Amino acid sequence: MASPKPDTPSGFLRSGKAIWIAVAVVAALAALFVWRSAHSGEAGGAPKVINIASIAAPYQGKQVYNGLTGVIIQQGWLKDALDKRGIQLNFVPVPTAVGAPLINEGFSGKRIDFASYGDFPAVIAAAGGVPLKLVAPLGGGQNVYLVVRKDSPAKTLADLKGKKIALHRGRPWELPFSKLVDASGLKISDFTIVNINPSATPAALAAGSVDATVLLSDGLLLEQKGVGKVIWSTAQAPADWKMRAELFARGDFVDANPELTQLVVDAYVRAAAWSSKDENRTQVIKNSSRGYLPEDILAKDYAADGLAWHERFSPVFHPDVKEHYRAVADYAFKRGLIRRPVDTDKLLDDRFVTKALQSQNLQAYWSTAPDRPRTANALAVNR
Repeated sequence: MASPKPDTPSGFLRSGKAIWIAVAVVAALAALFVWRSAHSGEAGGAPKVINIASIAAPYQGKQVYNGLTGVIIQQGWLKDALDKRGIQLNFVPVPTAVGAPLINEGFSGKRIDFASYGDFPAVIAAAGGVPLKLVAPLGGGQNVYLVVRKDSPAKTLADLKGKKIALHRGRPWELPFSKLVDASGLKISDFTIVNINPSATPAALAAGSVDATVLLSDGLLLEQKGVGKVIWSTAQAPADWKMRAELFARGDFVDANPELTQLVVDAYVRAAAWSSKDENRTQVIKNSSRGYLPEDILAKDYAADGLAWHERFSPVFHPDVKEHYRAVADYAFKRGLIRRPVDTDKLLDDRFVTKALQSQNLQAYWSTAPDRPRTANALAVNR
């Protein structure tokens, strides 16, 4: 995701992101190796440390986490609960540019126990034999935007047939784009797909090297800066088209440590309840903007689909969550991105959220209806 408030289109690349990525990768790898010392010499005993990986960004000389992970760190609930058991809590910062591969490698090597990351790479890891479990959904999903050059006459995807579209392959936003292609009666081969990292797309779009790009909420920033314009977003698509990020855990860790898994899920559910309160809305947006995007861009993205504020953070295994992962797994298999199908019924594990909702008296707090509650004045992002 682009650094906040660049002064020019090329400022996206001159903002120190490359340096941050290099430093963050080193830091993340070092943090991953905490596992070795913490777990060495143990023979089936309780772990001495729990490692949770999550996307982080540089802000005022520090690495910060947004979303529910940031709330958990700030509030200290999970750290306190683990301290009482003599267990260390270690958060592993991962830059968004290399998030999925680094997290999948951490899970595969058993160097992390939990991670908050995207749907697509998690399914790819599961298909590769990594025993993942989705132990807590983390909200209603994130919007995906199709952005064209500011001077482009294109108004629909069909207008881009034969054009160059920047799309970082294998990332969570590829699935919504594919669904749009299918729904438009087109094929991926109708476009020239340029596989580049999102951090490089603003300059490519401004220079005319590509005609369009597929991004998350940073697509709105491109529009604000006059680099491009949004012609479509998942805000007007079915709920399961959105890109999702959840709390995943290693299945073997979950099986061996159900009580510790419950503590972690309890903390994420508690963070979701805190974030969902209307009185915390301003603070949530402010916290989420640190090192990421301006507050006004985040507020616009949040308002785009009119999803009720408290539902935006729902940890419930809602029907659209289950359908979404079936769609992700089916797409990845049919497109040859994975070599064997993934049984999403085994991937999703709702035991811990169910217990957390009960223990925190939140059983009726979030909707379980097929359609999530929405506000009456959804902001139209489509042009």
